[in-house]
Amino acid sequence: MATLTTKIIEEITLNNNSYNSERSLDISSVNEIVKRIVTISTTETGLLGFATASSTDLAKSYLAGQFDEDDVRYIRITNLDSTNHLTLTFRDEDSTEFGIKVDAGHSFIYPGDNSGGVKDTMHAAGSAITVSLNDLVDITAIADTDSCDVEVFVGSA
Repeated sequence: MATLTTKIIEEITLNNNSYNSERSLDISSVNEIVKRIVTISTTETGLLGFATASSTDLAKSYLAGQFDEDDVRYIRITNLDSTNHLTLTFRDEDSTEFGIKVDAGHSFIYPGDNSGGVKDTMHAAGSAITVSLNDLVDITAIADTDSCDVEVFVGSA
């Protein structure tokens, strides 16, 4: 097992004043890394899947892979396209969903729980939310006007 170190760095100077920021997080007990570049089409496609290790859902097909929900600690999805955005849809075990636009060149980070993976880490609803966290089941993706490449990085225990 190893420690995955993630860093977020912002660098900007406005009116001769530096507003730089750097944040670092060490995620311990990581022993599996998946780093893939996959092509997302204009048809919604399964990108990442999550289930318990004993689930038959682990047999489903996802472009970047299927993972044990208890083990995932960190997910980064980067849109490598220079002009086209994509939409990511996150679905929980109650089949409620939320979507997010990831514009050209941008990244989206989904943090797993330090000890529980993506289990009990999200909830979506059509009205005001009373937070009762559910398991993340999968992430799908769709490109806007043309296919685009996406880099997926997953660290798990």
